[in-house]
Amino acid sequence: MVQNIPPALARRVALAAQGFGRPRPVTVGGRAFSALFDRIHLLQLDSVNVFERSHYLPVLARLGAYDRAALDRLMFRPNSGYIEYWAHEAAVLPVDDWPLFRWRMADRRRRYTDAPGGWVQANGPMLDWLRAELAENGPLPASRIEHDSNRRSGSWWGWSDVKRGLEMLFGWGEVVSAGRTRFERSYGLAEHVLPPHVFDREIPRDDAIRELVRRSVAAHGIGTLSDFADYYRLPSAATKAAIRDLEDAGEVLPVRVAGWDRNGVPERAWLHRDARRPRRMDAAALLSPFDPVVWRRERAERMFDFHYRIEIYTPQPKRVFGYYVLPVLLDDRIVGRIDLKSDRQAGVLRVQSAWTEESVAPGSVADRVAVLVREAAAWQGLDDVAVVDRGTLAAELARALGTRLLDGERADAPPIDASSAGAPPESTP
Repeated sequence: MVQNIPPALARRVALAAQGFGRPRPVTVGGRAFSALFDRIHLLQLDSVNVFERSHYLPVLARLGAYDRAALDRLMFRPNSGYIEYWAHEAAVLPVDDWPLFRWRMADRRRRYTDAPGGWVQANGPMLDWLRAELAENGPLPASRIEHDSNRRSGSWWGWSDVKRGLEMLFGWGEVVSAGRTRFERSYGLAEHVLPPHVFDREIPRDDAIRELVRRSVAAHGIGTLSDFADYYRLPSAATKAAIRDLEDAGEVLPVRVAGWDRNGVPERAWLHRDARRPRRMDAAALLSPFDPVVWRRERAERMFDFHYRIEIYTPQPKRVFGYYVLPVLLDDRIVGRIDLKSDRQAGVLRVQSAWTEESVAPGSVADRVAVLVREAAAWQGLDDVAVVDRGTLAAELARALGTRLLDGERADAPPIDASSAGAPPESTP
């Protein structure tokens, strides 16, 4: 029997599955971080640092202010129990999950090595040299290997070839992340870095994908086939087969949500058997553009009636909302969006623009958003907040913060070189 789930309940279920609506821990440390990973399974990496790098923001949204250095030690220290791989996009995940992606590693290897006259065939000697370097010297950052290649080989290989070769081996699972320094990944041979119980574990493709779908459903609480496939970027047909197996086992339940249509046809949806069904949702958070709640733009629009596009690549005069805009979550609705920039030199958090959604009165949310902005400034170690007069929420937000509005002409200046914006810190060729 297919259950009917009201849209508001679907929103609350989805947010509860992502860790919202829970009391925040008094002390945010290793135990709280680990519990969060148990719930959402991964943090997407991104190198843009206007307000703060993206992978820090989902933790702030769910747990409140915390020590970023403590999270770095958990995620990026060698042998920490966490590792990087292409899960959703470039992401940090528990090292024990690494074997679940061996089928993807094998697919990547076949795709590149089977291409006649392709890059891999043309650069076989360089890939062998990279393997030998890591075998001899242990984990190294790309910059160190690039330096060695120039010193040993003259102009034979440039930085881009070395980096591309490392990323190729990383995508195949021969090389893995072995910590970071200043946001630069170190690379090591998988057999040298991974614990034996991880390196030696082989999981058949169908079993691995079924397990990833199981985790995706749990992290969503409720969703469609395309939602579940997107979480780990899984093949649609394989995801459909896994959902069928999980439904037969009673782990997921077929449901229907009013308004969840595609081209006028109701979309099939499923509810996790153990999903919480809160009667109300008490949440307040600034969301990263790469938070699981909104990273699938189609789902954000279907679930929250929130049309969202990041405008980093859009020329400044054509931007609608701002450069690096964060959705504002209050309770079970996304009520607005805010463009933040941490001016660390001046000690000021700059609100470049602030908007409410069309159905939201600015005065009804300004006080709660002001609390979030003040908390964000304190977390960044900034002493003051400045609000630019741009957006439907700007004036009310300035009032709630007790600060004056700045001239709107000062808003939305490109704060960083956009050439790397929106891309993960390392990209597979």
